[in-house]
Order: sequence, then C-alpha cells, then structure tokens
Amino acid sequence: MRKFTSLIGIATLALSLNVYGADAPETITVTSSAFDHHGTVPEEYSAYGDNKSIDLSWSNLPVGTVQLALICDDPEVVTIGMMETPFPHWVAYNIPASASGLPEGMATDAVVSGVAGLDGMINGLNGTSRPGYFGPRPPVNGHLHAYHFRVYAIDANLDLGEGLNKDELLAAIDGHVLATGMLMGHYERKEQ
Repeated sequence: MRKFTSLIGIATLALSLNVYGADAPETITVTSSAFDHHGTVPEEYSAYGDNKSIDLSWSNLPVGTVQLALICDDPEVVTIGMMETPFPHWVAYNIPASASGLPEGMATDAVVSGVAGLDGMINGLNGTSRPGYFGPRPPVNGHLHAYHFRVYAIDANLDLGEGLNKDELLAAIDGHVLATGMLMGHYERKEQ
C-alpha cells in the first residue's frame, strides 16, 4: 500500500509540474549566501533553529517580466510517502520585477512593509496555513530532504490579494510564467 501511495504522490507531483510552468524555460539564476545549490541548509534557517528566511538573489530575468513569485517546497515528502504533494515552506508573490532578491530574516507578515524595493510583496500561506517562511522541519527519520526555492517570472501585474496558498498561486500565474529558476538545498534532522 505504501508503494502505491508513493506512486500516486509522484504522479501528482508530475501532473503539478506539467500544468504550472513546465513549458517555461529554466533560465533564471537563483542564489543565496546561506548555501550553494545542492548544498546544506544551515540549522539557523530551519524550524529547529532560528526559523529565519534565507537571503535570495536572482538574475537573468526575461524581457517582459512584470512581477515575480516564489515557492519553496519539499518534494521529498512525496518520494518517501509522507505526503501526497510537496510541502510548501514559503509562498510569496507580487514581488516587483525591479527587485534583485530578498533579504535574510524577512518578517512573516502577510503584507511586506518597510523593505526597500519590495513594496506590494505578499507572503502567502505556507504548509502550516500561516503567512511567510517556515523553515525545514523534517522528522528524525534518516531521510535527507530537498528544499526547492523556485522563482517565477510573470508577464503581468496580477495584483493578487492576501492569503493565497501554493496551489492557488500556481493557478493564478498559470499562463503568465515567462521563465523560472531554482536554488535547491538539503536538510536532514539528526538525533541531538
């Protein structure tokens, strides 16, 4: 039964990727000073540590980019049969195209304020149904989890309201994604 559940989860993940932005080229470069691509997410950015958001920078946005969106999720929970869909750790949208990144330790308020260049940015709902960043918090189960920080370049000012979760955001940007890019980090909780 567990194997069957895992297959359903993988199929659900594949369908999600095909429907939302799979045709968009992956040409945006996404980086962080916290870790390298395929590196290890430091403890301070996990929910076991300070649970503060990492800094992100991006470049190579396509011509015609009007807004950006960000989704960080953990698809490994599907692969190991913990959940049917990747767990969302951060959902953000209405990010101005003029922004070159996000600073470390952003507030988890729904409406981002007081951060230069990010006027209008919204923190959507993560997998705990709260706005803002929620760091890695896998169980101690011997599995290395993967956290995908994916940036979406959007071709219109969608002026999306507060309170969208990952699925609602993906549906809202469907047909408007010009390109994407991803930074991936690993994290595993070990016995203390």
